[in-house]
Amino acid sequence: MSTDDTSQTSGASADDAPAKRDHREALREKAQLVHAQQRRAGVLRRVLIGVGIVAVLAVVGVGVTLAWTSASDTPQLAPTNMEQDGVVIEAVTTSALSADEAEAEAEASTSAEEVNSAPVEIRVYIDYLSAQSREFQQANASQLGEWVKQGAVNLSYHPVALLTAKSNGTKYSLRAANAGVCVATHSPETFFAFNHSLLTRQPDFDTDGFDSKTLADMAIASGAEDPKQMHSCIEDGHYLSWVQAATARALSEPLPGADGQKLTGTPTVLVDGKPYVGSMTDAKEFAQFVLMLSSDAYYKATPSPTPTPTP
Repeated sequence: MSTDDTSQTSGASADDAPAKRDHREALREKAQLVHAQQRRAGVLRRVLIGVGIVAVLAVVGVGVTLAWTSASDTPQLAPTNMEQDGVVIEAVTTSALSADEAEAEAEASTSAEEVNSAPVEIRVYIDYLSAQSREFQQANASQLGEWVKQGAVNLSYHPVALLTAKSNGTKYSLRAANAGVCVATHSPETFFAFNHSLLTRQPDFDTDGFDSKTLADMAIASGAEDPKQMHSCIEDGHYLSWVQAATARALSEPLPGADGQKLTGTPTVLVDGKPYVGSMTDAKEFAQFVLMLSSDAYYKATPSPTPTPTP
């Protein structure tokens, strides 16, 4: 290689070195720029995700707050004129009784005169879709009403909802019990007549039953006053939750004064705490059962006379 060639090569190398450094610097700066952009994008993405999570939590929190506020704003109504989840019958109107039932009232008065000791407590647990509850009411309404009038018995009805699923999804059993509790609360003197109407006009199993408006109309036809209040109470289901709770208590807790017995079906009829297991359609058999317990109570409550010493 000549001297000229060597010098040309050296000159070319000297000229290329700065260019290579500049190229490397440019690549490094570009890499740093890309890295910085990626870092900023990652930070922005994390911020957006964080904001999104906060927003979702805020929405959920608002939803829960609204649901809680709505639930707490809904009044948990408790009925009045009830004792141990039952409606105590203090007034009896027999205008709703049929001609046959009214005729039977005269016969019932004879039996009632025999129940002359301390008042007997009769509790009747009923489901307004129970066929046997209907049969018991039809057979015994007249004599029960007469006994109440004479003060011979303390009578109470306990509406429960065991057959809620037997009405094509309309929950008739529950709605009818709510209607009974509405009448007991707002028009207690007409409950006996309305209760009788619900039982004797009972719809068939696996049918829709009466709608709530019709139940309210039936309550008014039975003598309940203030139609607006009655329609509101029955159609808005003011005591549906209470009926469900009372039914659960009857099924899970011992019935009051019944020696630990729980509700297993309807009707359950307790006379001074003793279950009546006779015919639900035989008024005379039921009257004999009441008279027997009434006599036992009378003799237990009356002390035996102390013998007078003979001189």
